[in-house]
Amino acid sequence: MQITIRTLGNKKSRTLFGDIWPIVALLPAVSLLFTGCRNPNAAAPPSPAEVEVAMVVQKDIPIYGEWVATLDGYVNAQIQPQVTGYIIRQAYKEGSFVRKGQMLFQIDPRPFQAILDQAKAQLAQAQANLGKTQLDVDRDTPLAKERAIAQSQLDNDIQANLAAKAAVKAAEAQVEQADLNFGFTNVTSLVDGIAGIAQVQIGNLVSPTAVLTSVSQVNPIKAYFPISEQEYMHFAERINSHNQQEVPSDAPPFDLILADGSVYPHKGTLLLTDRQIDVTTGSIRVVCAFPNPKNILRPGQFGRVRAAGDVRSGALLVPQRSVTELQGSYQVAVVGNDNKVSIRPVKVGERVDALWILESGVKPGELVIVEGLQKVRDGATVKVKQSAAPTKGN
Repeated sequence: MQITIRTLGNKKSRTLFGDIWPIVALLPAVSLLFTGCRNPNAAAPPSPAEVEVAMVVQKDIPIYGEWVATLDGYVNAQIQPQVTGYIIRQAYKEGSFVRKGQMLFQIDPRPFQAILDQAKAQLAQAQANLGKTQLDVDRDTPLAKERAIAQSQLDNDIQANLAAKAAVKAAEAQVEQADLNFGFTNVTSLVDGIAGIAQVQIGNLVSPTAVLTSVSQVNPIKAYFPISEQEYMHFAERINSHNQQEVPSDAPPFDLILADGSVYPHKGTLLLTDRQIDVTTGSIRVVCAFPNPKNILRPGQFGRVRAAGDVRSGALLVPQRSVTELQGSYQVAVVGNDNKVSIRPVKVGERVDALWILESGVKPGELVIVEGLQKVRDGATVKVKQSAAPTKGN
């Protein structure tokens, strides 16, 4: 069957299939194109990012200061002899605990024993002479009254008796001095504490200028640490208001952090503040004392002391990881009730363990992002994965 179309212009007949066949061949492709545009999986919107948030907490919190400290004995006694002689004995174990009055060294006592014996003999001689002069006075006194002897003879007897009494006192002093020197041959500890390594050996000739060893009282033990002039000025009024007391009544307790990172179990107390500021460093030394019942702490150790000098009332706290720094400014990402993110600039204060005090920019109870900050932008919608209050800890 053949269909013909007649045109009005030239009245020429043409075959219909000959002209429209190319168009018919393109119909399946066009149909597939429109079908693909109607596929819902081709342009699906992205799902909201999952983030972890924490609530802004408001509470009173202590502000801790931390300083490097050096430990030293409460009393450090240098053990020096008071007489010259040869060391013949060391009577203590180096590094051990010794008591006040315990003998540490012995100096050869024989020369001092001889001097003591000589002084005692001189005292006996003076006492004998005193007895003779007293007899003379007792005998001549009635004779002088009866004018049997001259008054001048009695006067001489009285003066000789007085001189004999003075000689006895001088001899007694010589005996006392010789006895002291004899006792000084036993060199003893001046305090209870830990005795150091001996600086001399048996057989050494020592004099009063020699240092034999040192004994440090370590219970309690002192901790020296410097604070800046600015810190001192901040606490100066509290320090000076208690200058009549040994320890200020409102002085905070001190923690001691040892070299291995552990916290010493006993709390320290403030003892004193130095009289002047070091002009080379601009700092002033503060001294506190720590109980040391087991003698674990020793002079020369380093550590860090920590104390809560102030308490911030109503501080706003967020985890430190929720705060980002950009060119010297700080910001946090706050999630609103509609789960939309708001990037806000904040003013930061002191750090307290794993938390950060914010001076402005947030309100109590708001949620800040702590995990997933890199996945959000201002105004984006997020999915809250977990909500947790900031916790204390490093």
